[in-house]
Amino acid sequence: MTLITWNCQGAFRNKYPFIFAHHPDILVIQESEHTNKLTYSNPPTQSLWYGDNPHKGISIHTFGSYTIKLHKSHNLDLKYIIPLTVTGEGQTFILLAIWANNAQDPEGRYIEQVWKATHYYEKLLKQPIILTGDFNSNSIWDKPRREGNHTAVVNQLAKRKIHSIYHQQFQ
Repeated sequence: MTLITWNCQGAFRNKYPFIFAHHPDILVIQESEHTNKLTYSNPPTQSLWYGDNPHKGISIHTFGSYTIKLHKSHNLDLKYIIPLTVTGEGQTFILLAIWANNAQDPEGRYIEQVWKATHYYEKLLKQPIILTGDFNSNSIWDKPRREGNHTAVVNQLAKRKIHSIYHQQFQ
């Protein structure tokens, strides 16, 4: 399975051929315009989009035999953290598609959205799960005495044996 996540910084309609060339099975795009603005020569099997601004939201695309379904536990307050059930190639797992950017929650933006999501979706974390996307986070931005900072999220996920593939691969 090839899963690609990318913050395209808008105008995905002009950029998608570059990412489609990698033949993803699942694609999670942050800052993507609404999918009705996209035209494809080889369209995805499924596309979902979430956002308030038709020019910037989060889109999830599947290809081939992979399908996605919005999980029944979806919490609209965690605006751009989308729980999906993914099925394909004989496997089923949960995918949390993340763009940690909720301007409607000024006290809990960016990594604190992920912190809130890991608590709200705690039961999902016990299942086969992939968290992917733009967390808008780094430990260098940890604020002292802030409960939901980057390090706290990493530690909380580590207790569930959920680790960053990137950081494991590149140490």
